[in-house]
Amino acid sequence: MRLAGLWGPVVAYMALIFLLSAQAKPPLPRQLSDKQGHSIGYMGLAVMVERALAGGLMARTGLPTAAAAWAIASAYGATDEWHQSFVPGRSADVLDWYADAAGALLGAGACWAWGIIRFRADV
Repeated sequence: MRLAGLWGPVVAYMALIFLLSAQAKPPLPRQLSDKQGHSIGYMGLAVMVERALAGGLMARTGLPTAAAAWAIASAYGATDEWHQSFVPGRSADVLDWYADAAGALLGAGACWAWGIIRFRADV
């Protein structure tokens, strides 16, 4: 049950990304560019993956956990780009994957930094 509680939201988030990627023109707020949308989406994915890897929302996280979260989110971004190559009106774009990986790095890095701040506040 705990495993489902940790990883269920990650799987649901990945499914949402998949569904959005299956659309010829995914809905984005007008003020966001395609690359910003990719970065924000994968920032959220990396945060969710890192929390699942760490064992929960308030669990401390370290650099290895952050690196693993970045790797998982970035790998999913690569598979998402491949998926888009089969969607009419979409294409696989390495620059989109770079935006995915950059957003994942920001999300994983933020969780890692929060872990450092939280750890120092506990001392």
